[in-house]
This record gives sequence, structure tokens and C-alpha cells, in this order.
Amino acid sequence: MTVNPGFSSQKFLPVILPKNRRLLEICEARGLSPFIEVDGGENSDTAREAIAASANAIVAGSAIFGSQDYVAAIAAIRDAAGPLAGRALA
Repeated sequence: MTVNPGFSSQKFLPVILPKNRRLLEICEARGLSPFIEVDGGENSDTAREAIAASANAIVAGSAIFGSQDYVAAIAAIRDAAGPLAGRALA
């Protein structure tokens, strides 16, 4: 979770990203290939950071369902992820 669990529309907490990076390092050191899903405050501004840290999947509720155009909101998140999108946002 990249927010404090409990309710939607919370602000993304970047302080969580070092923990996600560390989780990935631990798994890689043990020969594991985890699928890491990140949920909380994800949008076109935060998705790239989460993917760069460790995420293979982004859960974006309010960023999509709170927009007027779902397709455009999803496209914006994918575009923001840039070249990392192929790894995380299939």
C-alpha cells in the first residue's frame, strides 16, 4: 500500500517506495521473482515512481473512476510509466 489503508482518495506516500525497493532486493537475492502490485494514490504522476521502485501492477481506483474519461485516465497512467510500462502495465 502506498497510502494508509482504510479509505479511497488518499494522497500517495512516497516514503513507502524505499520499502518496496528493499522487498524487491530481498526477493532477487533469494532467487525469487515476485509480482508486486501497488495500490493507493496511484495516478499518472505516481505510477512511474512506483514501477521504478518495484511494481509490476498499478491499482488506480480514484484516478480512473473519478475522471470524466476512463480510457484517457488509463492511457495517461500507461504513458506516464514510459518504457517501464511493458514490464508493469500489460
